[in-house]
Amino acid sequence: MQSNQQINYLGKEKIPKLMMKFSIPCILSLLVSALYNIVDQIFIGNSELSALGNAATGVVFPIFIIAQAFAWCFGDGCAAYLSICQGKKDTKNAPVCIGSGITITLLTSIILLAVFFPFKTQILTLFGASENSIGLAIEYFNIILVFFPIFMMMNMMNSVIRADGSPASSMASMLTGAIVNIILDPVLIFRLHWGMKGAALATVIGQTVSFVISAVCFFHTKTFKLTWKHFIPKFGVFSTALKLGVSSFITQMTIVIISLVCNMMLAKYGALSRYGIDIPIAIIGIESKVFTVVINIVVGIILGCQPIISYNYGAKNYKRVKLTYQYALSATLVIGLVSTLLFEFAPNLIVRMFGSPTNIPNPEDYWQFAEMTFRIFLSLVVFTCTIKMTSIFFQAVGKPVYAVISSVIRDIICFVPLVLILPRFFGVKGILYAAPIADFIAMIAAVSMTVCFMRSLGKETQIDEPAKSVLKASKKGVIITIAREHGSAGKQIGKEAAEKLNIPFYHKEVAALAAEESGLHKEFISDINANSPGLLHELYLSTSVVQQAIIAQEQIIRKIADQGSCVIVGRAADYVLRGYDNVIRIFIYAPEEYRVGRVMEVYGDTREEAIKNIHRSDEARAAYYHSISDMRWGKAYNYDFLIDSSIGVEQCAEIICCFINKRIKGEFEK
Repeated sequence: MQSNQQINYLGKEKIPKLMMKFSIPCILSLLVSALYNIVDQIFIGNSELSALGNAATGVVFPIFIIAQAFAWCFGDGCAAYLSICQGKKDTKNAPVCIGSGITITLLTSIILLAVFFPFKTQILTLFGASENSIGLAIEYFNIILVFFPIFMMMNMMNSVIRADGSPASSMASMLTGAIVNIILDPVLIFRLHWGMKGAALATVIGQTVSFVISAVCFFHTKTFKLTWKHFIPKFGVFSTALKLGVSSFITQMTIVIISLVCNMMLAKYGALSRYGIDIPIAIIGIESKVFTVVINIVVGIILGCQPIISYNYGAKNYKRVKLTYQYALSATLVIGLVSTLLFEFAPNLIVRMFGSPTNIPNPEDYWQFAEMTFRIFLSLVVFTCTIKMTSIFFQAVGKPVYAVISSVIRDIICFVPLVLILPRFFGVKGILYAAPIADFIAMIAAVSMTVCFMRSLGKETQIDEPAKSVLKASKKGVIITIAREHGSAGKQIGKEAAEKLNIPFYHKEVAALAAEESGLHKEFISDINANSPGLLHELYLSTSVVQQAIIAQEQIIRKIADQGSCVIVGRAADYVLRGYDNVIRIFIYAPEEYRVGRVMEVYGDTREEAIKNIHRSDEARAAYYHSISDMRWGKAYNYDFLIDSSIGVEQCAEIICCFINKRIKGEFEK
């Protein structure tokens, strides 16, 4: 790890310059992705298919998102796992995970195809297709569905290509496919008069071009090489990537739920209004595509800021964390306010890009509903953007509970119930009011959590604070790792054993040395488990700032082991050093009553506090161990020796030393 360069760069470079470097590529990549969703709708709307064509693509869109949810889950998970392996210099597991991911993505796409195809009419009707648009929707959906494997694998592979250090290649893949789609749409729709079939073919051909480019990139990767054996799924390795990608899956499936509920209610109450079913479905389809462009710009800005925020938060350089948030918030507010002005004062100008309605009875109703939708539904889009930005910010600082709350409050807790309730009193117009009301409530929650979090940050800490420990020279011999239950005196036993064996002892020193290597603050590294929330352990441990700390810690553990014989307490050192032959893995446990007494004595806790802290600490240690190893913490089969510490610290240390000496003699006898 090039710590000095990293400290000077993310810790000291001007924030606007860093944002320009990181955010612009993210924005462009997301905008290119949005093109796939918006181009077809523009050309269809300007063809003879008109509003009914737009309604048809609108009901197919959520099914696109379902496929994308799985693809991004697998792809983003494999990408995060690849980044972790790069930090650990682990070249063995990365290709296993990625190869498994490709195979599992392919299998999932085939399963989705098998599920959706026989029930396509029912599914599209559920998503809002009317008797007027169902034929067009099925025609479009049939072709799109056949190419699901290519679409999903293209999305999955592009995530990995970016993590491999080739964002330009990923961008080229997506952009080329989008350009092909743009060229083919007018040819197939207007010149050959293929209608919905032409629009679908233009889309899938563009996706195929992107897939081919992505596949070619997989033969020229920088950090991993795939062979045929890597495509045999290894679920033990892939399960870790799956956990890392679950947040992407949740985000996308939230969109599906919102789209499903919204379209169902628009179909129900639209049919009871002067607008009918097709006008509301068509307009909301247009609104969602336009909104995607706006939100992708905001997401690109804050995703570009993520490494800056994560690094400085881990370094406890809180002044730069707050400053980066302020810059990101300012940019978000500008995007939101400009969008609001357009939606409020020129809604029909935006909708006209998607054509004029020529195949519905009352075109004036179409324009009236379009104007009403943009002015009401998107009236607080600046709040929506801020909520999304804040949610990703909380992910960057390792606060997944805050991130989930800020997102779920708006989309699930507020919007969905309001969409179900308000139309009963206000008809189809009530659906439009659900969005700004949900935005307003969620904004209050987001602001409250942000203010609370910012106040919790201490004063800026110097990131170049020297470590208070150094690597200790040692002799060749065994490396003893000690895992322990909270309150079992594992640290004291390890220290006593190290003194008896006359070898170095490492506990808190690991965090201090890792801090010096990485530029992160030693207290942040040391307290990863202490800061872990009672819920969402996996999401917390997968956040980028925590992963930086984990990688730094594991690198220093290996450096310590390379020095020679020593005792290392905690930090899942037994797993980190799994490739070393001379490691003896010890687990120290004790009856809960004994541990409660020790915690009360050492920390001054009450009995209730001691019990609570023991359970919380053990749960966090188990979650950490499982997260990085996919194995069970404290299970006998993961260790060479287990000992009950209630017999006493001195006695335990003596027994461990005897065990070590016998093990050494046994090896010598061999």
